[in-house]
Amino acid sequence: MKDARAALRYAKSILNLAIDSKEESEVNNDMQLIASIIAENHEFGVVLKSPVIKSADKMNVLKAMFSKKVNNISLGLFNLLQENKRISMLESIAKQYTIIFDFYKNTQVAKVTTAVPISATIEKQVLAKIVELTGEKANLENEVNPNILGGFILRVGDIQYDASISNHLNELKKEFDNSHYIPKI
Repeated sequence: MKDARAALRYAKSILNLAIDSKEESEVNNDMQLIASIIAENHEFGVVLKSPVIKSADKMNVLKAMFSKKVNNISLGLFNLLQENKRISMLESIAKQYTIIFDFYKNTQVAKVTTAVPISATIEKQVLAKIVELTGEKANLENEVNPNILGGFILRVGDIQYDASISNHLNELKKEFDNSHYIPKI
């Protein structure tokens, strides 16, 4: 990502402005919304990154989509990016903002991979367990991967706990392979 440094600088500036205005949580919600909409709509991302489409047209699209949904600080970011001809960086800036916001709030991101989506009850239990183990709050991201068959894989920071059925089957296969090896004489 060639504009990662610039995206981080914009994100830090927006966070500082939001903290001064005591609106950092609202802006974080905006950035999550913006990042998810761009990620989910490939065509929208292409429009924002296209050098052929005029900046004013991109701005009209952004205002039409977000003017009623986002905070004034987020709308100000759109204007700043238009002035600096960097609207194409909006998704990167939004993602960077949520990362540094979580760091600012001492919240980490925990990723749980399951074969099926988890329920709200299980999500609360997992979040409580993460706080118990790490002493820090976490935002939980659920990734669904049917290949793990069942169980879960939990990643918090640099710690990974694999309690998936596929992992247990692989371990059993290794044990079976190792225990039934008969050397040729």
